[in-house]
Amino acid sequence: MKRNILSLLAIIATVLFNGCGFYNFSGASTGTAESFQVSFFQNFADQSPGSTIEPGLDRDFTNALQDVITTLTSLNLTNNNGDLLYEGEIVEYRVSPMTATANQTAAQNRLTMTVNVRFYNKTKEDSDFEQRFSFFYDFPGTSLLESVKSEAHEELFERITQDIFNKSLADW
Repeated sequence: MKRNILSLLAIIATVLFNGCGFYNFSGASTGTAESFQVSFFQNFADQSPGSTIEPGLDRDFTNALQDVITTLTSLNLTNNNGDLLYEGEIVEYRVSPMTATANQTAAQNRLTMTVNVRFYNKTKEDSDFEQRFSFFYDFPGTSLLESVKSEAHEELFERITQDIFNKSLADW
């Protein structure tokens, strides 16, 4: 009898663990993919009118996307031939006044960042896509971008990389 109960528990445990498939606690479904590649996201935003030039933005964003995928999945980061490929470019990085004071100066500014992403999944080609992801960060008109840049980038990168992750790997 004790042996039958142990066998039954072993079967139940096996079914439960195998039933989870390739999901993890982040909700990501990596399928049979084992590796991913994030190509360098070049900054083309500085070529559009009204954009702010931000040295290192491309490197920092590329690293942030790599970090999110590495942290939330068990996939291995590779420099080439990844099962999953993320590539694209930063197409907007702009500060715009949002509200004005009685003296016609900006009371609040908005930093907007937009990234165009192309995602390719060698193991499940019907999940490939190209899409723009954008987010903004508001800050007081009396502050310079330099004084809020670190906090702004942290929030922009977190929101945009999470949206990219959700679109590419979260099967909700």
